[in-house]
Amino acid sequence: MCKQIFLITVLFVGVTLFSSFTDVTKSDIDKAINKSKLKHPYLYFSDEDKPAMMNRIKNDAESRNVMNRLLAEANMLLSMPVDRNIPTQGKNTRAGWTELDRNRGYEFYYLNTRANALTLAFVYQMTGEQKYADKAFEFADSFCDLTTWTMRPHEFPIIYSRIMPYNVPDDQVNFSFDHYNGDSGRIMAAVYDWLYPALTVAQRDRIRGALLEKVITRVRGNYEFHWWATAYRCNWCGVCNSGVGLAGLALLTENPQLTDVVSESYNRINSLFNELDIDGGWQEGGGYWRYGISTSVFFADALKRATNSKYNLFENERLKSNPSAFPVYISVPGKGSVNFEDSPGGKMGESSMYNKLADETKDGLTAWFRNEFFEEGTDMFDIIWPKSSVKPEAPKNASRHFRTIDWWVMRSDFKNQDNVLVAGKAGKNDDPHHGHLDIGHFIVNWKGDYFITDIGSGAYDEKYFDDVRWDYPQASSLGHNVVFVNGEKQLPGKMRKQPYNYNIGGKVLKFTSSEKRDYVLMDPTNAYPGIEMKGWRRHIILEKPVITVVVDEVKSAPGSEIEVRFHPGVETKINGNYVLMTGKSGTMALIPVSDQEVAIREGKHASKPVNATIPLSWIKYFGTIVKANKDNTLIATIILPVNDDNEAQTICRSISKSVDAKGDFRLSFTKGDKEYKYVYNKEKDGLCLENQN
Repeated sequence: MCKQIFLITVLFVGVTLFSSFTDVTKSDIDKAINKSKLKHPYLYFSDEDKPAMMNRIKNDAESRNVMNRLLAEANMLLSMPVDRNIPTQGKNTRAGWTELDRNRGYEFYYLNTRANALTLAFVYQMTGEQKYADKAFEFADSFCDLTTWTMRPHEFPIIYSRIMPYNVPDDQVNFSFDHYNGDSGRIMAAVYDWLYPALTVAQRDRIRGALLEKVITRVRGNYEFHWWATAYRCNWCGVCNSGVGLAGLALLTENPQLTDVVSESYNRINSLFNELDIDGGWQEGGGYWRYGISTSVFFADALKRATNSKYNLFENERLKSNPSAFPVYISVPGKGSVNFEDSPGGKMGESSMYNKLADETKDGLTAWFRNEFFEEGTDMFDIIWPKSSVKPEAPKNASRHFRTIDWWVMRSDFKNQDNVLVAGKAGKNDDPHHGHLDIGHFIVNWKGDYFITDIGSGAYDEKYFDDVRWDYPQASSLGHNVVFVNGEKQLPGKMRKQPYNYNIGGKVLKFTSSEKRDYVLMDPTNAYPGIEMKGWRRHIILEKPVITVVVDEVKSAPGSEIEVRFHPGVETKINGNYVLMTGKSGTMALIPVSDQEVAIREGKHASKPVNATIPLSWIKYFGTIVKANKDNTLIATIILPVNDDNEAQTICRSISKSVDAKGDFRLSFTKGDKEYKYVYNKEKDGLCLENQN
């Protein structure tokens, strides 16, 4: 039955259609935009829209508070001298070898100058006061004076040796445009659009010239030489194409021929949206979903307005059907979001993005997420894109399997930290940009602590994205909660200058969720070379609300050392045959169970980035160690809250396990006055949890 369910799921995913959109041409965009009617501002709002915005500022407390903050900042900036002395950027910014690398003066100048221009430009639009426009232009002029809007970490000497992501040829030598360029194109397009009525022709041409020189002409007609242009599973594709497209839209009053870059951005961002998981997930992780989607939303909104809704990226089926399911389901109570891959695990974006997504897709879940997980808006776009009137709809189930990328989350609810959250992943090892070798990995979060944790990303030093990426514990399977046979590690599906192997990885065979219990069965076998690890199936149960039961079926040669590894996010103490884990507000026991002799062994990874500013650190872990005495080894792990050692020992004594003549595995234990029983039936390919009410 488990295998049949998997095959049905694959078939369903495979036949589900992408968006019915077809590529648009320059001619299509030319016909859709009446360029003779364009009058700045027009990207995100027009003069006709401003009375409604002013009304919100007057009558809506959230909008009023945002505007008051922006006014306070703008008034401060009026007195701030604009520094025309551009700091020198270091040559090894990711390694920190020199003071220029370490002080980040250039980066601060770059980001602050750009942000100040945007704030002042918006305040000018809302007040009509020329003084804000004049000061905004001073900052914009300084930003335009930068030789390039590309940052050093993404120039040839540092980025060349990186492994390139999905749908990108290996032969990459041009790195003249990065995601900083994309952001700058997007931001400076808004500055140009908002300041336009207050500027002289020469001042307009100053910003227009920079947008042409540093954004448009670096890309226009040269898409085939920019690796991100077709990297549809990479956040850069959205960030960069959005920046180019918005620059093109903003300049149509002077350069109407730029509809070609507008059509290119539409087509490529649509292709990025098509790579969203059928259930809304994103393989790069939460933080990069936010970056790629949020920047694309700006372009989608501006293009929809300019074409009078004829070209509306919000209608992309993958985006429209699940505009916020990923951030909703990977959210962690009090912790932001699950930090798989290179994502930092923080809050997933700004309230204004969810305002816009809810309004455009009419998605009640998005409206619910914005209302429940975000406080009062703080950004100018909370005024431009106010809170949606779409009726909020809470999720019907707190757990979800993202079927295309094979991530999963199991929980009782979204906000109660007293309930356990368990999340994990299978999927393919085919993301060399931000992916980790973590197939079969899982985490356990309870009472605001990760008792079993993901150790996070590496330091983004100069080597973290090279082939040696897979030697960093943060990206290697060594640093994840997976199984090892004689120390054999998982494989990447891509190495630089070598062809992709899209078969490397694992899969979720079964995922079920009910009010009382969630269950997932993964097969990560094909993530390994197959020399030592002959087979591995991992079963994980969340007995709601707080008990986690893991059963690992491992195939190996007799005599092999099998390690089930765990990285704790709290203090640990090994007490004989179990581990006591103590967090800020509670204690859990991790109890290994096997019919063979079990040992618990501690270890630690030495982590030293190629960066002079970051010292060596130690990352602790422990593993359940079993010496296999036969081909097939069963190792169970019970993870549950306990009051103290005495309760943990009582639970240990209550554990019963058996394998009958048919090969069915039974596991039971008692906590308090309740007995928990699990039966795993033997099927052709391995065990599968018996359906129990």
